This record gives sequence, C-alpha cells and structure tokens, in this order.
Amino acid sequence: MPIITKISTQKRKGRYNIFIDNEYAFSVSERTLAEKRLLKGTELSLEDIEKIKKAEADSHALQLAMSYLSYQPRSVYEVLTYLNKQGISPEASQSAIENLIELNYLDDNNFARLFIQNNLRVGKDGPRSISSKLKQKGVANDIIQDSLYEIDDEEWIEAGMRLIHSIGHQVGKMSYKEIKQKALKKLQTHGFNQELGELVVDQLDLESTEDDQLEALKKQGIKAWRRYRRDDDFKRRQKVKRYLFQHGFSSGEIDSFLSGEVVNLEEIDEY
Repeated sequence: MPIITKISTQKRKGRYNIFIDNEYAFSVSERTLAEKRLLKGTELSLEDIEKIKKAEADSHALQLAMSYLSYQPRSVYEVLTYLNKQGISPEASQSAIENLIELNYLDDNNFARLFIQNNLRVGKDGPRSISSKLKQKGVANDIIQDSLYEIDDEEWIEAGMRLIHSIGHQVGKMSYKEIKQKALKKLQTHGFNQELGELVVDQLDLESTEDDQLEALKKQGIKAWRRYRRDDDFKRRQKVKRYLFQHGFSSGEIDSFLSGEVVNLEEIDEY
C-alpha cells in the first residue's frame, strides 16, 4: 500500500506537499492535513488518495468562488464561468456552486432583485435593457420576469428621468414635438417601452409656456433660412418648410414664420 514518505511546506502559507513512495503526489491545505491525519509513514489506499484529491479540489474551488463573490453579488452562471477560467474542473465547480447555494451565498432570485434595485437607485436602464443584461448573466427568464413584475412604474420613471433630464433643457431651442421624439427614442434605446416612455416624458412638463415654443420656432427657423440662402425664394421656402416640419413644428407655426410674423425674414439676410 502507498506510504507517505515526506511532507514539506510550500512557499504559499498553509499549503503542504505530500510525497508518496518518495515521489510528489499532491498538495493539501493545513486543514486537510489535520483532518485526514496525514503524517509521514501513513499508509493510504488508492481510494483514500482520490478522496483527498477531490476534497482538495472542491475546497480550492469553493475558496475561489467565495473570493469572487466578496467583491459584488454574482449569478450562478457568472461564478461557474469564473471557475472555468481559473481551470477548475466541472465536478469541483459544481460542488462549489451547490455548497454556495446551500449556504445562501448564491441565489439567482436575490441576485436579480439586487441587480434591478441597484439600477433603479443609480442607473438609467429600462425593463428591456435590464432583462437583456440579466440574461447575459445566465439568469433564467422566469426569474427575470418575476423580479421585474415586482417593480412599480413610479420607480422606472425615476430611472427614466435620470436618462432624459438633460433633454428638458432643450425647451426654447427645439419644438415640443421634437423634444418628445428625442426623449422617447433615447428611452426606447435604453429598454423602456412606448407606454412607460410616455409616462417618463410626461414628467418633463414640456408644454409649460407658449413663449418657449415660439422661441424654438424662431431659432430653428432662422437657422434653416440661413442654411438655404443660396436657393431661389421658392425653393428656399420649400426647404425651410420641410426642415421645420421635420423638426416637429405644425403647419400653422411654419406658415407664421414664413409670413414674417415671428421674425422679419429680410432682416435675417442682412446678418
């Protein structure tokens, strides 16, 4: 039967090299050394050796996983991926995952809730983007949907307002319609659906004063009128009309600008 012929310490604190029949066999932690009563002269069966190696592999995987979790919450998939990158065997990785789940250190339900709550506190993503990010982290779709279902619209509105609050500063520079379109588009690219986006945009209170809309019409109109100064009068008016329409102004507002009611068009050309 194989016999331990030598035990030496590693440079790494708490680790020991085990030599069997004068040849290096494996390394163990100080804890395993004590628990298994591994001493020089101890006889080990092949089954004993395999059990010790497995216990060491499982312990190493668990320690790596716990260290990885100490920085921030992780999903089961993230921990498995990390252990795989560290060269841990699938068997040891699975053993570590099962231990962590039993110890309540790993729980995709809690992870999804924490992830969503963190975004609601400081982030700018809507439900669809959150769902996509959680799927990338390996969280099951039913867990994602259940976690999202717990969130009230008011909480999403706060996150949406963080995303588009700067667009509200464009009042008086762009039409109400264009501001709303830009806000909705930005919200949609960050995972807000149309209905939720509308609720967020309503918080901007864009139509607070007609003076702002008139000022925006004036600025955009002057910009367009100057842009097409090289065209003849008919083409110039057509292009300005199209430009203002594309920027969200109504036909009545456009007509008032082109008729000179907003600003004297002749004076624009003098600048």
